[in-house]
Amino acid sequence: MTRSPDPSMMKKYTKQFRFWLLALLSGLGLFSFRSPDDNFFELSRNLDIFTTVLRELTVYYVDPTDPKLLVEEGINSMLESLDPYTQFIPEEEAEDYRFITTGQYGGIGALIGQRGEDVIITDPYEGFPAQKAGLQAGDIIRSIDGKSLKGKKYDEVSKMLKGQPKTPISIVVERKGSKEPVSQTLSREEITIRNVPYYGVIGNEIGYIRLGSFTDDAGLEVKHAVEDLVQKKNVKGIILDLRGNPGGLLNEAVNIVNVFIDKGQEVVSTRGKVKEWDKVYRSLNPSVDTKTPLAVLVSSGSASAAEIVSGALQDLDRAVIIGQRTFGKGLVQTTRPLTYNSQLKITTAKYYIPSGRCIQALDYSHRNPDGSVGKVPDSLISEFKTRKGRKVYDGGGITPDFTTEFPALSSISQALINNYIIFDYATEYKMTHPAISSARGFRISDAEYDDFIRWQSDKKYDYTTDSEKKLEELKEKAEKEKYFDHIKSEYETVKKMLAHDKATDLQLNKEEVKILLENEIVSRYYYQNGRIETSFDDDPDILLGIRALKDQNVYQAILNRTFQP
Repeated sequence: MTRSPDPSMMKKYTKQFRFWLLALLSGLGLFSFRSPDDNFFELSRNLDIFTTVLRELTVYYVDPTDPKLLVEEGINSMLESLDPYTQFIPEEEAEDYRFITTGQYGGIGALIGQRGEDVIITDPYEGFPAQKAGLQAGDIIRSIDGKSLKGKKYDEVSKMLKGQPKTPISIVVERKGSKEPVSQTLSREEITIRNVPYYGVIGNEIGYIRLGSFTDDAGLEVKHAVEDLVQKKNVKGIILDLRGNPGGLLNEAVNIVNVFIDKGQEVVSTRGKVKEWDKVYRSLNPSVDTKTPLAVLVSSGSASAAEIVSGALQDLDRAVIIGQRTFGKGLVQTTRPLTYNSQLKITTAKYYIPSGRCIQALDYSHRNPDGSVGKVPDSLISEFKTRKGRKVYDGGGITPDFTTEFPALSSISQALINNYIIFDYATEYKMTHPAISSARGFRISDAEYDDFIRWQSDKKYDYTTDSEKKLEELKEKAEKEKYFDHIKSEYETVKKMLAHDKATDLQLNKEEVKILLENEIVSRYYYQNGRIETSFDDDPDILLGIRALKDQNVYQAILNRTFQP
């Protein structure tokens, strides 16, 4: 017999849920009590429905429910229907969000990764507790503060490693070549990841600045780098590398552009629903350098603030842009405080660079019937002009002045990386080679490469080449159209001809694999800076940037989009 709930209890649940949701939605700023045209009735009606559903689930669902999880799931699903950047941040995730915006966290200063059942150290940061305590890439973390990590995943271990600065942490690792576990007690520090992890002189009188993020003080770090390169090292050109930079703080993007342009110029403007929030951002400070030729490197992973910087410098004809078309994120997020120390990161505007173009690539406001999001169609892409009259376009990221090919890795190289084959070889190489030459000067000899081929021969890994994938797709289509029986013998013949052989593929892709090996080995000795330096002589975008900055004819040809390599 089903027993009806106590009416007083039902009234209590309804009152509590309604109060909680009213508090939440008030924090979102959705209750304005202005006019019927503001959809207040629909909001109130649907809030009542939501409250009723939540109440019914709590009272009647067969198993116990957690109202907090149900509401968070509802909030997240609601926000996912808008765009990927509007996010609810509960109190317990505030520390992770702080790291995203400031580049700071309390911890040991090391990247970790999941390898099967184990969590390993993949990259200790030079000068921070992990590296100073002697923890190495390849170490398997077995316990933290006496607690075994068996069965724990990467994200759980990451939280255990983080904590308040100056708090102790005991770590036990298993290290290849060591018979006994290695135990270390460290003191957590305030870890600040630099926005500019590297800058220096490369080539002949050419400065290079790698900008990895746009957290607090990014503009100041770029300013100091440019001052040092131009005023002290007398460089004749600067490469600003924004490849793979996902963006960050809008004001830091403005500060970085300001380094290279005069005071008072428009860098970017934002426009959204709340017109009072629309704003034009101008360079507020005297520039550091407006004359030195500048080349900006971008890729498909350059987004948001990185696109503001590259797009503004292109619109103002201050730099040549080299690389691949950028991601196309022209949306601005604002963080709004909510009740109970939670936050809402919400898309409030689109940004427009000096020519007037918005570079947002995806139109989230008009989804396809299946829920997917389409790019801005070519028919709606508009033409704009740079300061000197060059044609530029909106509707999908920043198109470089000279587009280079994305350096796609071969199938075997991807397999060597994904299966930690190159990683493990670098770990063992360090055990038998106490020191190597400079990061930029280090090279794998042919004899050492042959040694690597022998070393990997008994390792278990596999891959599928692009040719094999295409052949399998052909088979599936032929089977679907009932033609496969007629071509089966030919298919088997071609399949045998295309079957990959690791030894052969390692020779065919020798130069590519050697570069990957050199990069990983150098990182064991020179850490993150070493990874950057070892790429200088093999990176086609950097080499083209150097060439353009050394030769004004090449620079102008790229700027005018008439350059022929």
